Amino acid sequence: MTRFFLWGALLLLALPGCAGSSSRLIAPTRPAISPAEVRIYQIAPRRYQEIATLDATSGARFFRGTPEGEAEAIQRLKEEAARVGANGVLLTLVGDRSSGTLGVGVGGGGISGGRRSFVAGGGSASGAAPIVRNAAQGIAIHVPDQR
Repeated sequence: MTRFFLWGALLLLALPGCAGSSSRLIAPTRPAISPAEVRIYQIAPRRYQEIATLDATSGARFFRGTPEGEAEAIQRLKEEAARVGANGVLLTLVGDRSSGTLGVGVGGGGISGGRRSFVAGGGSASGAAPIVRNAAQGIAIHVPDQR
């Protein structure tokens, strides 16, 4: 039982570090820029060029995402956009993404030796908690004359 709790505690500590981002080029890249120069758009600007599709997630949390996780996912989009030289990100999706569940189960135990045996505890308990990441998707864009 102690081993069970030790593994559970290690898993909980590892969850927040599981975040990532990716991009898929759809046009030639431009020279990289600073992520601070990348602007987030919820409505498409009048003129722009698409450079890449982007996908990013925050670290994992239980039950639902958080505002901090959403900000982390959007920051990752900005970093990916900056790498391909985009000065904007047109958001297409921001929300929670399921990453599975963490199941926990505890059962009875037993001891046996020779001709005698003893079983302690006849009950068991189990449960599960959903693991969720904040997710953000967008299109890395170049907006001419962006100020």
